[in-house]
Amino acid sequence: MEHASNFPLRGVPAWQGRRSVPHTSTVSSLRADAPSPATEEGGRIYRAFVTLCFALFFLLLPALAARAEMNIQEVKSQKGITAWLVEDHSIPLISVRFVFDGGSAQDPAGKEGLVNLMTGLFDEGAGDLDSDAFQQKLDDAGAEMSFQATRDGTYGSMRMLSEEQSGAFDLLRLAVNRPRFDQAPIDRIRAQVLSGILANERDPNTVAQQRWLRAIYGGHPYSRSDQGTKDSLTTITADDIRAFHKANFARGGLHVAVVGDIDAATLSKKLDDVFGDLPEKQTLAPVADVTPKLGQQLEVNYDLPQTSLQLAWPGVKRSDPDFFATVLMNEILGGSTFTSRLFAEVREKRGLAYGVSSDLVDNEHSHALLVTTATRSDRAAETLSIVRQVVKDMAENGPTEEELAAIKKYMIGAYAINNLDSSTSIAATLVELQVDNLGIDYMKRRAALIDAVTLADVKAAAKKLLSADPAVMVIGPPLVQVAGSGKG
Repeated sequence: MEHASNFPLRGVPAWQGRRSVPHTSTVSSLRADAPSPATEEGGRIYRAFVTLCFALFFLLLPALAARAEMNIQEVKSQKGITAWLVEDHSIPLISVRFVFDGGSAQDPAGKEGLVNLMTGLFDEGAGDLDSDAFQQKLDDAGAEMSFQATRDGTYGSMRMLSEEQSGAFDLLRLAVNRPRFDQAPIDRIRAQVLSGILANERDPNTVAQQRWLRAIYGGHPYSRSDQGTKDSLTTITADDIRAFHKANFARGGLHVAVVGDIDAATLSKKLDDVFGDLPEKQTLAPVADVTPKLGQQLEVNYDLPQTSLQLAWPGVKRSDPDFFATVLMNEILGGSTFTSRLFAEVREKRGLAYGVSSDLVDNEHSHALLVTTATRSDRAAETLSIVRQVVKDMAENGPTEEELAAIKKYMIGAYAINNLDSSTSIAATLVELQVDNLGIDYMKRRAALIDAVTLADVKAAAKKLLSADPAVMVIGPPLVQVAGSGKG
C-alpha cells in the first residue's frame, strides 16, 4: 500500500499502507519555550540534517533498489494455503507475517476491546502448554512471536532462527489452532489494558481523539476505541474470545508472506502444519462503509502551552483509478517530510511548528486525507489559516510540472528504502500487497504506474478532494483567546 494510515483519522497517523507501511510520519509538538526553527542557528542545523538525510538516501539507494527486483514465489500447499515467499539464505533467519480479515471493527456492541484483548493472549498458553511453559518454549526456540489487531485485520508475526524452525513453527501452530485463553492470563492482560485506559483518561490528546472519532464516524465501529472501555472490558469472557477466534481464524480470510532461509517445498509443508486444519470460511459480521462527516469544527479546550490541529478532507480508495494521482498530490502537499508545501509554508517560512504533515488514511470501509500539526497556542489561529490557504491553493491550481517530476523520482526511488529494508518489512509489505489484491508482479509494474500519471491527473485529484469543507479539530485553549484571529 502507498502512504496510508492504519489509524482511522487519528492525530498522529503512521503510514502503514491500509495495513502496511512505507514510513512512519509523526507530528512533533512545539514547546512554548522552544527556539524558532526560523532562527539562523536552527536553520543551519536543519539544513545540515537535511543534507545528511539526502546523502544517506543516495548511499543506500543502489543496494536497496535491488530488493525491488527480488524473486517473489507463490507457494501453494496441498491443503490450499497460499503464501508469497522470498528466499534469502544469506542469514539463518525466517520472518513470517500473516493476517486474517476482520479486526477490532468486529467487536460486538458492548464488548469493545475484545479483539485487542484476544491478540494479547496467543503467547499466554496453547495446547498442553500453559503460559509459563509456552514462553519457555519460545525462548528455547529463539523465536519472537506477536499478534496485533487493526480496524480491519488480525495480524500475526514470527521471527525465528532457521535451525530452530521445527520447534518455532510448532509453537505457531499451537498458538493459531489451540490457544488456551486461560482465565488467569485473561485477567492479567485485561488489567494491563484497563490501566492504559485509566491513564488515557487523563491525557488531553487521547480524550480529544475519542471525541474526534465519534464526531467523524458517528455510531460506526470505526468511532470506537480499539482498547474498549472500562465497562466493556469487564463484560468480555473467555467464551467470547473463543467464539471470535473460531469465526476469524479461517483459511478463507488468510494472507501469508515468508522471507528468509527456507525453500518453497519446506514452506509448503509448514503452511499445512500451521494453517491447514483451520475452518475453510470465516463467519464475520458485516461492516458498512462510512463517509467521514466533514464540514465541522471541534474544539477540545485545555489550558495548554501548545495547540494541536487536525483537519480531514475526503480520501480515495486503493482501487480507484486516480489513486496514484492522489498519492502524488498528497506527497507534494504534505507527505514528503522536508520538501512539501505545508512544511515550507508552516515551518520554513514562518517557524510556526516543528512538523506538519498530510497523510492518506485508507481503511477498508472509509478513506480520508488528514493534515496534522502542533504549534504555540498563541499562534494556533494563524497556523490553521496558513494550512487552509496552502490546501486551497493546491485545490485551485494543483502542483507544478517541476514538483510532480521531483516527487515521481522520489517515490520510485524510495520504495525499497521505505518498504524493503529488512526481512520483517519485506514480509509485511508482501502481506499488504495480497490484502490489496495488487498482484505478485506489482513491484515491477509500480514505477510505470507512477510515471503514467499526468499533471492534469494530479490537478483533477486535488480539485476533487481538497475543494471540500474539511472537518477541523483544535486541541488547546479556545481560538477566540487569540486576539483578532477568530477561528481562522
